[in-house]
Amino acid sequence: MIKLTRLGGEPLVLNADLILYVESRPDTFLTLTTGERLVVTESMEEVVRRAVAYQQLKSVPLSARPLQPE
Repeated sequence: MIKLTRLGGEPLVLNADLILYVESRPDTFLTLTTGERLVVTESMEEVVRRAVAYQQLKSVPLSARPLQPE
């Protein structure tokens, strides 16, 4: 899951596995595998960075993951 911000300022948490593609036009549009489209304040590069970090973390065994602060 990655934290993002809707264009209106509302935070959301998204399952990064649902991202089909990301567009910059100049707002950042996400198209999900469900067909839904979202507009977020983060740049396309930031969305990609967070999605890649999420995918990398998924491949690390739970016992080896660092503890996340609450």
